[in-house]
Amino acid sequence: MILKGAAALRWLAAPDPAHAAILIHGADPMRVAMKRQEAVLGLIGPDGEAEMRLTRLAAADLRRDPAALNDALRAAGFFPGERAVLVEDATDTLADQIAAALAEWRPGDARLVVTGNLLTGKSALKALFEGSQTAVALALYDDPPSREEVAAELARAGLTRLSREAEAELDMLARSLEPGDFRQTLEKVALYKWGDDSPLTGAEVALLAPATVETEAGAAVQAAAEGRMGQVGLVMRRLDGQGVGPVTIAIAAMRHFRALHAAASDPAGPSAGMGRQRGVPFAAREAMARQAGQWGGRRLEAALAILVETDLTLRSASKAPQMALVERALMRIAGLSPRRGE
Repeated sequence: MILKGAAALRWLAAPDPAHAAILIHGADPMRVAMKRQEAVLGLIGPDGEAEMRLTRLAAADLRRDPAALNDALRAAGFFPGERAVLVEDATDTLADQIAAALAEWRPGDARLVVTGNLLTGKSALKALFEGSQTAVALALYDDPPSREEVAAELARAGLTRLSREAEAELDMLARSLEPGDFRQTLEKVALYKWGDDSPLTGAEVALLAPATVETEAGAAVQAAAEGRMGQVGLVMRRLDGQGVGPVTIAIAAMRHFRALHAAASDPAGPSAGMGRQRGVPFAAREAMARQAGQWGGRRLEAALAILVETDLTLRSASKAPQMALVERALMRIAGLSPRRGE
């Protein structure tokens, strides 16, 4: 049986007692580790490991001792309560052994949690779990988290009172940070709000949020938008040394100037227009609204034309150095800035 979306979240929070085992596999070890932790917690509770109700088996050990899995599933625990057996780094070489263990599993035996790298469609282990009525399979891909997953992380951290701006900020962070980093950020925010019953604000999230590659790339974009031509080259060289790619910078620039253009074109004015923009960090809205008003529609259209031209060149067969192309585009945009020379 395959688990997806909300059904996966429900199972991890309260595992179905009719299921003997779960397979969790994915290319990102951090994602797999986090879901494995949730599955074990749901099966044996927060005190399960301390009460020795969790048995860990390495895949390599099972290959040397095929009887170890059956023995672990049927072993009696010293403390009362549900038991779990964890097999990590499993591959198709264990498919037959796990299939035999599942065939002999009976209610009262320990539940089995198996983890591994992302398995292909032809995987025998994946086919075993997906085709079973007494086991489930959860595949983890590098997709942005769903709304349900973000909501579950917020609830886990105890963050239930959020302003609309805070929700937008956290949604952006969930899409830009690695899962483990996002969970750590939520823990930091929850600690900051400890004992404070007021709703979490966008400004508070922005204050506690870690720097991301996008915010680093945004430093070059801001320098161009503010006409600081001398700073553009310095920031670009720093980003190049940090391994930030030219495409990432170009995407950040396109997003920034599109938001400015939309705000500048809003009949209610740049401030109101920026307030309606999705994906704009709360802390940056006031400054970006001011930029939109200073630039005006025509200048922003010219800046966007430069970025579109650069994007087409980056996608073409041109052999020109890509970082140099992006730096040149930002220099040209800096030259258009109404604040140049201030």
